[in-house]
Amino acid sequence: MGRDTSIDPVTIRGAEPRLMTVGELSRRTGMPIKSIREYHDARLIYGAGRSSGNYRLFDESALWCIEVIRTLRSLGLTVNEIRELAGVYLDRPDQPVGPHLAERLRAVRARIEGRMAELQDLRRRIDDFEVAHSAALAGGGGASFRGGDPRFRSRAG
Repeated sequence: MGRDTSIDPVTIRGAEPRLMTVGELSRRTGMPIKSIREYHDARLIYGAGRSSGNYRLFDESALWCIEVIRTLRSLGLTVNEIRELAGVYLDRPDQPVGPHLAERLRAVRARIEGRMAELQDLRRRIDDFEVAHSAALAGGGGASFRGGDPRFRSRAG
């Protein structure tokens, strides 16, 4: 794999940074335009102002923001939790964000454990139902779910 020899204008002193519209940012990241707008409005994506046509503009730092959002969402954080972390990160630069993230991750873990318990309970109910209705589920022996249906009984009789 060759070394990237392209020049990033952001790193050249005095050069104008390469700006992207929301559509270009969407194409580069695969994130829907609507999501980018919502995240930008929530102060989760750095903006670089507006064009003369009033289009939102973004520089390369927006790519980093989107990657952070994706990572945190993949860890189960909600947009509100990410917004809270961004508030700490941006508004209190003297505070480390790590302990706040650790707290959010504990909350995610608790949600996951609660959901896992719910799913295990659901699986037990399915197992119990299958045992109680095995004949009807197999379709044999004259067993049917229609026996309790008052409309079906009235048609059959």
